[in-house]
Amino acid sequence: MTKRPVHSIAVASGKGGTGKTLLATNLAAKISRDMPVVLADLDVEEPNTSVFMADPPKTTTDQYKLIPEWDQGKCVLCDVCTTVCRFHAIVKLGEMIVVFKELCHSCYACSELCPEQALPMKEHKIGTISTWQKDNFTLVESRLEVGEEQAVPMIHLAQQHLSDQYQKTPLHIYDCPPGTSCPMVASVKEVDEVILVTEPTPFGLNDLKLAVETMRLMEKPFGVVINRYGIGDTAVEEYCEKEKIPILARVRFDREIASLYSRGEMVFDKIDHFAEALSEIQTRLGLNL
Repeated sequence: MTKRPVHSIAVASGKGGTGKTLLATNLAAKISRDMPVVLADLDVEEPNTSVFMADPPKTTTDQYKLIPEWDQGKCVLCDVCTTVCRFHAIVKLGEMIVVFKELCHSCYACSELCPEQALPMKEHKIGTISTWQKDNFTLVESRLEVGEEQAVPMIHLAQQHLSDQYQKTPLHIYDCPPGTSCPMVASVKEVDEVILVTEPTPFGLNDLKLAVETMRLMEKPFGVVINRYGIGDTAVEEYCEKEKIPILARVRFDREIASLYSRGEMVFDKIDHFAEALSEIQTRLGLNL
């Protein structure tokens, strides 16, 4: 995929529930007061940034991947397809060829190498991409179809959509899937830098370590934001200091933040210390104009 001529920041976390979406949405909305911003929800299995948008989406488009479809009339049961498929998505059962679309990675090997052209590639809907626009703020939500097994193809389609449609928007912020598995890795693969959101608890520290290891293996520049600061211990701060990891901001624990967030309201324009934390992140990342 071609690198986009924009600055891109991923907001990620080693675990769910750390405040990743809270930070991504409010940071994007705050910066959009000064410059155009695209916020992309790449948590395709459970996107929720659209709860902050009062209006329906401006556009919604179906998204497809290509999977092989067995043509029984052409097939001679030569077994080439089952041999070349690295993902075991094609199985020969008696005199039938069965394609497991959930396992297919759309690599075209079976279709291209079939001597009888008995496995043409066909479109299969895997989700939708919806967009919202309000002044300088654009939201792109990618949503995986219920029952689909693979999140990564949908994430790639969303990234391609961003590359095609928003090349002139100077800042892209990604709200990434939680954890350190394939969806998270796919989401941060091409970004310029990563914000890891954590919380000052033993669980937060454990999963932060996994996320840090992932970022280092991917050679991505990153910093940490400690959310709900004050509820736990100092182990996260001590770990960051020991590992020489920059702490971009500390967001104090505040029940009013949770209350506003639960109602789908922005927080930065209502709680001063939260806005100050976002400003600190902007300064540390060089996003102030």
